[in-house]
Amino acid sequence: MKKVNHPASKRFKEAQKKIDPRKVYSINEAIELASVSLPYGTGKTIKVAVIADNSDQQKAAKGAGADLIGETDLIENIKKGKIDFDILVATPSTMRLLAPVAKILGPKGLMPNPKDGTVTQNIAEAVTNLKKGKINFKNDDSANIHALIGKISFDKEKLIANFSAFLDGVLKAKPSSAKGNYIKNVTLSTSMGPGLKVEFLR
Repeated sequence: MKKVNHPASKRFKEAQKKIDPRKVYSINEAIELASVSLPYGTGKTIKVAVIADNSDQQKAAKGAGADLIGETDLIENIKKGKIDFDILVATPSTMRLLAPVAKILGPKGLMPNPKDGTVTQNIAEAVTNLKKGKINFKNDDSANIHALIGKISFDKEKLIANFSAFLDGVLKAKPSSAKGNYIKNVTLSTSMGPGLKVEFLR
């Protein structure tokens, strides 16, 4: 099959001219080039749904800013294909109720999981952290991790702080059995822009 190369946009070409593909940039330089103008969120509005079988937990979820709160009613909506949320948080006691919709939520990456803090007794804390911009990450089949650290409109200092927090999170997740360099390289880019290799001291 013949490979078809789609023409790059004018903006992409202009941005690419400013980048030396052989150079490894400091995070300051990379953000200056990637931007035109975590602790600070991603700039993306996250819609959080909570499934809890306790009225106190439901009140806590509402107080923390959850967008959808319920129990069997929410599960029935999921069965009907009504999934109007980005993240689902559940109390441990409700996980048995989610079994019938696991095949719907699983492929979409929406099944609550204790490892990423979406199955918890502390619903208020989980919702608060998610609303602030807490992100979950995992590597793809090529051992690459893709993550959003903010918007192009963010101040440079906020993007640097988010970048550092994300990098720390990846390093803290390093398995004790992992040997050698855990992170081989880091690349920063805007959604539609060219990638810049970034130096990191770890």
